[in-house]
Amino acid sequence: MSTVGDPRDKPSSRRLRELMRRMLDIYSPSGKEAELVDYLRGLLKRRGLDVLDQAVDEERDNLLVMPESGRAELAFVGHLDTVAAYHLDAYGFKEEEDVVYGLGASDMKGGCAAMIEAFCALRAAQGPQLPIALCLLVGEEETQDGALRLIEDLDCPWAIIGEPTELRPCLSNFGYVELLLQVAGQRRHASLASRGHHPIEKLLKIALGFMSYVEAHFPEVVFNLRDLRSSHCGFAVPEQAEVGIDLHLPPGTPLGKVLQDTEDALHELFGKYGAAEALLRFPTIDSGYELPSRGAIVDALSATYEGLGLKFEPDSFRSHSDANVLWESGVRPILLGPGSLEQAHAPEEHVRFAEVEQACYIYFEMGKRVSRL
Repeated sequence: MSTVGDPRDKPSSRRLRELMRRMLDIYSPSGKEAELVDYLRGLLKRRGLDVLDQAVDEERDNLLVMPESGRAELAFVGHLDTVAAYHLDAYGFKEEEDVVYGLGASDMKGGCAAMIEAFCALRAAQGPQLPIALCLLVGEEETQDGALRLIEDLDCPWAIIGEPTELRPCLSNFGYVELLLQVAGQRRHASLASRGHHPIEKLLKIALGFMSYVEAHFPEVVFNLRDLRSSHCGFAVPEQAEVGIDLHLPPGTPLGKVLQDTEDALHELFGKYGAAEALLRFPTIDSGYELPSRGAIVDALSATYEGLGLKFEPDSFRSHSDANVLWESGVRPILLGPGSLEQAHAPEEHVRFAEVEQACYIYFEMGKRVSRL
């Protein structure tokens, strides 16, 4: 990256590092992104860009920078929110040699910083006719309300989403099904708890039975039990217990069959363990997808990798993301960013700064190729 003279029409390592520092030092868990949004709005305006505040709710906005025509051929998309901090006194920027630590370093403030620096340089060089949009979103880690709001207005056939892929371009994305199981019980003194009638015991048996079912019938599906809890009742049998279950489905997995078979299996388990009044909900159902391996945008990305001396080895993104929302709206999303899913949400989350720089190179060179299509 150029640093001599720090020209505005080329990406700058100095600017990128400082931007990442500022972003990591601003705490922005889902629902509390306003301070980071305010900072980036000011930064983009200082770089000479017209920024659109896309209201998501009364207190939160997406930030969009659109081409002069209003229609983009490609959108750079990133989410500004993170999960909650493990330690509120130690979530910010820290650098050791080439490694940058901080909440969101991998998921995905590193990717956002690389996109912002690349996009600003592209606009400085080509002006508002650049056929690329910059879309910085809120809410991805929880409700995806930022992405759901974006697709109401976005007029763009393709997107690159800066999720942590270790710079491997992901042309496919796993599908995702979220289940919520709830089992009711009867509140009574803890000394009167009885085997077979306790809601937590029933729930555990159902959940473990369902895990075995998925492993036997859909071994390719990734299964995750989370958020096991019961009603707070002190020294008593709780009135209810519930658990969340995540199913990550590889592209091509028949979503309809998984949903129907899942529901049938769970209702059979409800009967087996005496939980006839158990509740089953599917708060989230998102299909996976697989993009064609050829076409103008994919070919431009492949040529970008070749031009930078990188291997173009498409992969599949294993996690649920805003890409699923964009895909269902008709946008074709490619996931590509610095960092790894292994580091996402980890207590010592980190990313190599050289990888963030490389991402910025890729976005910048890709943008130049798209502008020539």
